[in-house]
Amino acid sequence: MSTNMKKFAFLFLLFFTQLDTYAQDFTVTSYSVDITIHEDGYFDVIEKYDIFFKDPKHGIYRDIRTSYDLLTEEGTQETRKIKLSNIDVPGYKFDAPAAFAQKMSDNLQIKIGDADIYLEGPQQYEIKYRVENAFLHEKEAIQFYWNIKPSDWYAPFNTIEFKVHLPEGVTLDEGDYFLYSGAIGTALSSSDFDTSYSNGVFSGSTKPDVISFDGEAVTVLLKLPLGSIKEIKPIWPFWTNYGWVIILTLVYIAFHAIWKKHGKDDHATTTTSYYPPKGMDPAMVGYLIDDSGDTADLISLIPFWAARGYLTIEEIDEKGWFAKDDTRLKKLKELEDEAPIYQRQLFNGLFASKSEVLVSSLKEKFYTTMSTATSGLKDAAQIYYVNKSRRIKNYTIIGLVVLLFILVPSFLFFWGILAAISVGVSLLFLMVMSQFLIKKNKEGTMILSELKGFKQFIKVAEENKLKMLLKEDPSYFESTMSYALAFGMFDKWAKKFDSLNLQPPTWYYSSTGRMMSMNHFSKSFNNSIKSTQSTMVSSPASSGGSGGGSSGGGFGGGGGGSW
Repeated sequence: MSTNMKKFAFLFLLFFTQLDTYAQDFTVTSYSVDITIHEDGYFDVIEKYDIFFKDPKHGIYRDIRTSYDLLTEEGTQETRKIKLSNIDVPGYKFDAPAAFAQKMSDNLQIKIGDADIYLEGPQQYEIKYRVENAFLHEKEAIQFYWNIKPSDWYAPFNTIEFKVHLPEGVTLDEGDYFLYSGAIGTALSSSDFDTSYSNGVFSGSTKPDVISFDGEAVTVLLKLPLGSIKEIKPIWPFWTNYGWVIILTLVYIAFHAIWKKHGKDDHATTTTSYYPPKGMDPAMVGYLIDDSGDTADLISLIPFWAARGYLTIEEIDEKGWFAKDDTRLKKLKELEDEAPIYQRQLFNGLFASKSEVLVSSLKEKFYTTMSTATSGLKDAAQIYYVNKSRRIKNYTIIGLVVLLFILVPSFLFFWGILAAISVGVSLLFLMVMSQFLIKKNKEGTMILSELKGFKQFIKVAEENKLKMLLKEDPSYFESTMSYALAFGMFDKWAKKFDSLNLQPPTWYYSSTGRMMSMNHFSKSFNNSIKSTQSTMVSSPASSGGSGGGSSGGGFGGGGGGSW
């Protein structure tokens, strides 16, 4: 045998092997489809199958494509979604998606059969369903364009018959009805069928010995008279396609109105201030400046206490390639009983019954104390806010949660996955923003005015002014640095003192000795405080797992197979 003959024999064997695989061990011995078009804009389909199972099977499945990309007469792209209803398979158990599930998918599958029952040999199936939104209303005619046998059936069809019934009183002229068959894209009228048109019925059947294989489709095209089929148009097309944008916009407008009335602080004039508000610690200052208590606010209390003689801070320079530096806090005296509750919660949590503590020992242990102190800070700050605004904030959050459960599935059903994701993300965002729906009272607004002025001074302070302040109060830097830390501006503030020959604070030193310069101090303190902050809020890692996963022309694309 020559080389070419061997190649041919191999390809011939491969073809029939694949053909047998795609056939799925069953044959459609005969198939008939009866379609009744209604003038109200839908049509009913009855498909009848005589099938022979070569091997035991549970049944068959019927796939019908429901989403199509169409090119309009104006040359624009349109996505058309057809809808199936009234699905029935008399005499058999079957599964078919409801209307909501159809919205979620581009393909509908009718699965027929019982997983506990096997069938073999000849079987008969009848599938009924109604199709909506599948007419093409064009300028010259209304097109009925339907694959009576789609291309993706994994079995040969030995004989095919069809009938398409027109609405009463509707007639077609010669040249208004067409049938195409064969490979996808075949544009010539079919020669495999005998067709006829009579008394409002277009019908046909395959000629003897004609078999339709998988990959081949049979498609009917009728050009119906204008006005013969009702066009179901949305009252407001923009709403049908983009109504979710309007609803989402209204949600944002409503939220903004609530914030403007119950969350936006009254105008606070920024007045230049060289000191923080009298009697107010940096944690409270940090909370009031942004209406939120965070880690930096509470950590700023450590240098605040140190400057007032309650503790010292020591940087420990560990030796070795892989050793990490540490920080030691040493208590010098107890806090007064009059200190705010959040200060006492944090201070007592740090030292408990000890007089000193290594920051590294707090890792994955101290986060509960930090959480408790944060809550205490928030509670203590409420005297500067309007009580009603807090209630409005809670009502708003509850309302957003309710909207999340209502709008996400509604948007998913009416407008699809993009709309559902957009509203879900937006509502979650507004829930986060709701935390700022707290309005300061008159006293809070006055304090905010001072804070803004002090924060602005930290940002723009010039050397000459700082010299004057240091002359008046040599401890000016020590008494203000904790507030700069709460503002997140410690680096900027410390650098302004580098050239002023200021001695570093005596309450901060390293295991290698005293700080020799402000530059050395600011770098060392900054590193130490950042490490302290991350350690004190660290929590034990949680374990968990994750998983992933990841056609003829016209409507009625799809196919089917056995299972």
